[in-house]
Amino acid sequence: MEWNFETLSLLSIPLISAIVGWLTNYLAVKMMFYPIEFVGIKPFLGWQGLIPAKRRQMAEIEVELVLGKLLSVEELAQRLDADELTKAIERRLGQVIRKVVNDVMAESAPQLWAALPVQGKNLVYQRIENDIPNVVHKMVDDFQHNVSEILDIKELVVEQLVNAPELVNEIFLTAGSKEFPFIVRSGFYFGFLFGLPTMLLWYFYQAWWILPLGGLLVGYATNWIAIKIIFEPKRPRKLGPITIQGMFLKRQKEVSEVYSNIIEEKLITPKNITHVILHGSGSAQLLELIELHVNDAIERYVAIAQPYFALGVGSENYHKMKGLAVRQIFDNSDKYLLYAFDYANNAMQIGHDLSERMQALSVEEFEGVLRPAYQQDEWKLIVTGAILGMVAGIAQLYLVFM
Repeated sequence: MEWNFETLSLLSIPLISAIVGWLTNYLAVKMMFYPIEFVGIKPFLGWQGLIPAKRRQMAEIEVELVLGKLLSVEELAQRLDADELTKAIERRLGQVIRKVVNDVMAESAPQLWAALPVQGKNLVYQRIENDIPNVVHKMVDDFQHNVSEILDIKELVVEQLVNAPELVNEIFLTAGSKEFPFIVRSGFYFGFLFGLPTMLLWYFYQAWWILPLGGLLVGYATNWIAIKIIFEPKRPRKLGPITIQGMFLKRQKEVSEVYSNIIEEKLITPKNITHVILHGSGSAQLLELIELHVNDAIERYVAIAQPYFALGVGSENYHKMKGLAVRQIFDNSDKYLLYAFDYANNAMQIGHDLSERMQALSVEEFEGVLRPAYQQDEWKLIVTGAILGMVAGIAQLYLVFM
């Protein structure tokens, strides 16, 4: 009975090593992504997923290595057709313009506007609405020529990802949908293999430090090897009848498609683009563009009413009126631009083009899609795995052999 118990205890070493390898790799993957917010007492007593904690740096790296090289805002803007865009927003823009005219005239020239009969007001509305396609066309043309000053793709991506840590996780988990589960599974297999020499060493030399050291090495090695297998070798290599290549790099076509879909559907969307151009660093340039064309339109509209209009409003109120009109049209931009989202999404074809261009990347460039998720704090994951493995080895020593 004693011999059977000792034999079973000895055979438990590689099995427990396999469980330790699986557990350390499982925890390492989870610790990369969760918890999304810091849990514990800042700054040191607690944990936050490595990727959510460094989402700004991750976003900047992602732009630098992938998106910034493959997506040109100038190219995307050129795909917008002014006529089609006008059709998409014309009805809602007309409603907004009517309200803007009422508000601006009621504040700048209340007596003149109140005295104008309904038929006169309708003529004003009609004159402006008839001119909408002309104004929109000019604005789109100017936007296309100045888009790099109005829209910064780095700002767009970084702002969205910083404000949505769940999306950062989703991008990396989606791109690495095969690799992360492999890391977990491989921990079991490698852990078992590394447990065999520990078992043999323990059989011949039962020093107390062997199992803790074996656990430490298992936790360290399983994480390190799993990460290496994902990215190495970069290019296919023949080993007899077998061709080997880093798991992630071998899936370049598949990853390009799923990655591009999530970028198009949740990150670089017309809604997010609109938010950035209205509220980002380029909003002042957009306001200048709107001011230029709205002022030009107002000058044309009132020219036929001169000098009566100037007498009724006065030069000071006239300038005030133009400023109010510009500001209101800018502030209400999201109300009519949202009607252009479907058209813009189909016109820009972000997902399709991004996927094709990612598939054409060299393996070194393509590695940048997922590699930052590991590279930033790879050593923390490996060291954590080693520490957990050592703790498991100590537990095994006391629970099984003591």
